[in-house]
Amino acid sequence: MVTGGNRHHGAGTGSERWTAAGGGIIDGGNARAMGADVSGKTSRLQAAMDTVTAIAASVETVIRGKHEQVLLALVPMIAGGHLLLQDVPGVGKSTLAQALGQSVGASYSRIQFTSDLLPADILGINIYEAATGEFRFRRGPIFANVVMADEINRASPKTQSALLEAMNDRCISIDGMTWQLPDPFFVIATQNPIEYTGTYPLPESELDRFQLCMGIGYPDVEAERRILMERPVRQHSIHLQPVASVQQVLDAQDAVDGVTVAPAVLDYLLAFVHVTRSEPLFEVGVSPRGAIDLLKAIRAWALLQGRTFVVPDDVKTIAPYVASHRILRRGSRKGASGADIDHIFEQVSAPV
Repeated sequence: MVTGGNRHHGAGTGSERWTAAGGGIIDGGNARAMGADVSGKTSRLQAAMDTVTAIAASVETVIRGKHEQVLLALVPMIAGGHLLLQDVPGVGKSTLAQALGQSVGASYSRIQFTSDLLPADILGINIYEAATGEFRFRRGPIFANVVMADEINRASPKTQSALLEAMNDRCISIDGMTWQLPDPFFVIATQNPIEYTGTYPLPESELDRFQLCMGIGYPDVEAERRILMERPVRQHSIHLQPVASVQQVLDAQDAVDGVTVAPAVLDYLLAFVHVTRSEPLFEVGVSPRGAIDLLKAIRAWALLQGRTFVVPDDVKTIAPYVASHRILRRGSRKGASGADIDHIFEQVSAPV
């Protein structure tokens, strides 16, 4: 899995080839987007860029020297996915999750996963009221726009599985009743990859629900100097004012569908995905869900870069974070390394 460092490959050259002027396009909004007015689409994309720029700037007031990691964390938020933060203790995983939640004027909850946590502690429970003789559903912390699942791999597999329906369908089922979750719904989970005592590895079915898996990495010297100088002794938590509304986040998600993907870039993405399935080194490749998540993620990344179209380098930049935790190496329970992803791209011809 990709757990830190920058894998940005830079912007592609000849970008006009990947815009609508370059020929046919694949547009996520299908007929809706095809009939949209060009100027209206441009204004929506610009508004979405302004929204994510404001959120990123807010988060970077507490996450120092990690501009690319902050942008990567925003990808699943505006692409309708979920984020798994995997790194060593103390590098800011929980702080990043909290900053993202506070920067959006939405409901936010944090669930500390432990070995004795039960599914009802997450989802909620029906409580019998003697006064009325009826059961009343008490909602759990899963009913929030932004949910932080801290140290998710410390909970039992039974409790971990409580998130599956919520993450995939944006709803939960309890005692034959289905409850819709708020929109948008964004899960940010954290786990420590090296502290195995008292942990339960996430199964492949749950890992596949996370659109991105990434690390943060250690700060550089200057960034860490600022952290040490600016952090008051009695400051134990962060307090950020919202810089974006729920509706602005929903509008940004809609705008991501309008980012242009040229057929050649889509073919490049598909070639990468199919090589992961045929490569002898791997037992399991990227699933169709993973391919969908990759397409959404490269659209979101292009928007975060201030573009209304995707270039081939967006696929190379984002693929390690979307694919690494979904690929299973043969004879091992580990995901693909950065070298594995590079090996796959060596077998795929980039469009020119």
